[in-house]
Amino acid sequence: MRDLQIMAPAGGGEQLVAAVRCGANAVYLGAKGFNARRNAANFGEIDLKNAVSYCHERGCKVFVTVNTLVFDSELIELEREADNIAASGADAVIIQDMATLRLFINKYPTLERYASTQTAVHNLAGAKFLESCGFDSVVLARELSAEEMAKICSDISVKAEAFVHGAHCMSLSGACYMSAMLGGRSGNRGLCAQPCRLDWRCSGNPYALSLKDMSLLSRIGEMVQAGVDTFKIEGRMKRPEYVAAAVTACKNALEGKPYDGETLRAVFSRSGFTDGYITGKLGRDMFGYRTKDDVVGADGVFSDLRQLYKNENPLVPLDMCFDLTSEGGKLQLSDGKHRVTVPVPAPEKAINRPLDGESAKKNLQKCGGTPYYVDTFDAHIAPDLSLSAGQLNSLRRQALEELSSLRSAVVPHEPGDFSWQKPRRHETEGDGALWARFYEAGQITSGDKLQKIILPVCEIDGELIKKYGTKLVAELPALLFPKDEEDTESRLRELKKQGLKELWCGNIYGVDMAKRLGLKLHGGFRLNLLNTEAAEFYDKMGLDSVCVSYELQSAKIEALGGSIPRGAVVYGKLPLMHFRACPRRAFGGCNSCGGKGELVDRKNTRFELECTERKFSALLNSLPLDMADREIKGLDYRLLWFTRESAEEANAVIGRFENAVSAPYPHTAGLYYRKLL
Repeated sequence: MRDLQIMAPAGGGEQLVAAVRCGANAVYLGAKGFNARRNAANFGEIDLKNAVSYCHERGCKVFVTVNTLVFDSELIELEREADNIAASGADAVIIQDMATLRLFINKYPTLERYASTQTAVHNLAGAKFLESCGFDSVVLARELSAEEMAKICSDISVKAEAFVHGAHCMSLSGACYMSAMLGGRSGNRGLCAQPCRLDWRCSGNPYALSLKDMSLLSRIGEMVQAGVDTFKIEGRMKRPEYVAAAVTACKNALEGKPYDGETLRAVFSRSGFTDGYITGKLGRDMFGYRTKDDVVGADGVFSDLRQLYKNENPLVPLDMCFDLTSEGGKLQLSDGKHRVTVPVPAPEKAINRPLDGESAKKNLQKCGGTPYYVDTFDAHIAPDLSLSAGQLNSLRRQALEELSSLRSAVVPHEPGDFSWQKPRRHETEGDGALWARFYEAGQITSGDKLQKIILPVCEIDGELIKKYGTKLVAELPALLFPKDEEDTESRLRELKKQGLKELWCGNIYGVDMAKRLGLKLHGGFRLNLLNTEAAEFYDKMGLDSVCVSYELQSAKIEALGGSIPRGAVVYGKLPLMHFRACPRRAFGGCNSCGGKGELVDRKNTRFELECTERKFSALLNSLPLDMADREIKGLDYRLLWFTRESAEEANAVIGRFENAVSAPYPHTAGLYYRKLL
């Protein structure tokens, strides 16, 4: 029988208590650093040990989030954090950065490793890659349908986790750079400022980047059937009453019982809930924002919800056995893993009513005020013996205290032999060769000036391969959902026969796909590479090059070590978000868009949308990045990222970069010279 679990958010101590007492099988929480909710209360070293002890006594696991991207300068601090987590006896860690994965695999292999939603697993190839890397559980993107979940789960051997209730990010997780680019607060670093919740407009419609919260409780049976093992509730920044309501509802739904959807909506929603992704109905009904009525509605349910976790909830079943003879006896308790035995001194002879099994059970099974209840009771009592109620109660209390001591004991994870290796300095020559990515083949006019030409795979044919040869690199889609995986692979096999040699991919699924197809792979900026350890990881995975994240400062790029060739984006309207539920399609339809949609922010600044075959879209920054007259040291190549430019405009940009001529129009230097929080 499958071990299904509800994983609840615990942003602080009261939320943790609410989650555990309402029946969560696991909680996920952050230590003080390196977690994607750095503004939550979180748990310091002592608090973390106490939290683990409290949870383990009550049969609840603790998963610690270590799911932010890490700079080289933070690796020593990251290791100290890992030491504290291991010392706390936590059950698992939740990881995004491959440097963090390498650390825990090598130093604390007994800690289970869960993939963070920031790894953006939205197809089978991505899930299989994480499985091959050493993850014990993969998380499925919130954008998947039930059918797509089933497709992924059917072909992996590790556990699968999926969100079942809580807030939606508008963008695919891990592929959102809006907060960083517009405000210097990176969601990948745990400090998202949620600019998407402001009043962005699409065709005049308000809040076009705000999705309703998801609630899939009515479809939890479909998720179980699809192969999901862990049902995750979003909300580490939410109140304990929210946690109590969500866990209670999720537990009832998982057990096939009715749940209180109205209270769930009242405690927190954005104009109600949506199940648009799991049903595949991506439309206007998915969008919503937090209204005054939503806020006021919550006040009426808080008091009742607090009652759900006010007192201990007896959730841990025990087997109890009581033996008594004239010479003495014993009381035994077992939770299936631990067993305690309390000796009973020789009893007195009964004067009036002797002790029998029912009388002993009546007193011994009273576990009120504790997390326990007696599931099975067995008694063997010789005739004509007597023990008072006080003596029986004392035996029970002693047995429960001893059992609690065993269950709550902190069992640290022992470290393996590990130390950060100091990689050699990366040596480069010159400013870095010019590479260019084009949105359409018709934009290319200066191929002879470029070392590599990156083009979406849907744009490539045999003639282009003949024309550009090994210069041509096929760009895999930023998002590739299961129904398109097979067709994409078939197309790539055919293009390989025609001479295609190399791929470019900004998602982890490309690693698995490229290996199976026997093609060289260049890692894109969406791999979110910020440190040398991650670069070394992808080097060992066989990638031919990596493009660093544009959240990395120029000085940090220069300092990156290792041998794998690396590049950086130096020109283009950079993608800020990646949508499966495109707002332009929701508010107007694809037919009226023609792939030329745009959004407007509250300052009336216009942001273009880049559409890919009507399957997903990307929101582009309003200003182009342009580094033609600036140098970033330590690069093997400089990448020009063309989107809506005409062929003439693209050619002019290439010429300016050849001659280091500054842009004659408003532009930005991005985050290369700004401090990223």
